Amino acid sequence: MAQDRCGRRVAFKGNLLEMSSEETETRIDTVNVGRAWVTPRYRRTDRVIGMIREFAIKSMKSDEVKLDQDLNRQIWRRGKTNPPRKIRLKLVKDEDGTVVVSLYDEAIKDEQDKSRSKGKTSTTETETVTGQQETVKST
Repeated sequence: MAQDRCGRRVAFKGNLLEMSSEETETRIDTVNVGRAWVTPRYRRTDRVIGMIREFAIKSMKSDEVKLDQDLNRQIWRRGKTNPPRKIRLKLVKDEDGTVVVSLYDEAIKDEQDKSRSKGKTSTTETETVTGQQETVKST
């Protein structure tokens, strides 16, 4: 017998996959977490995590919420006292009722493009074994 992605035995794998894609809900939202600045500095990032969980519970109507590891790293990247003020989220609700909250992909791509554009203008001069000087532009 075939198995689905959870390891359960199913007779017709194709029909189950079609049903599971219909049953999952996906939302993309921007959450303003500027209210976290009301709390003391040493609790701001903790408050942002709580606000994201509350938002997911209210908007997706589910009690089980899991935060993606990349989202957690993005929030904690600037430390405990200075979390981001707005976050673009992708909320996915499974057929089990579990909501997985992750970063929206376009936000990640924008940050990578910005970091690449900053690094394009650097030039490096190196000396080879023969004593000639080379100028290398990194892209």
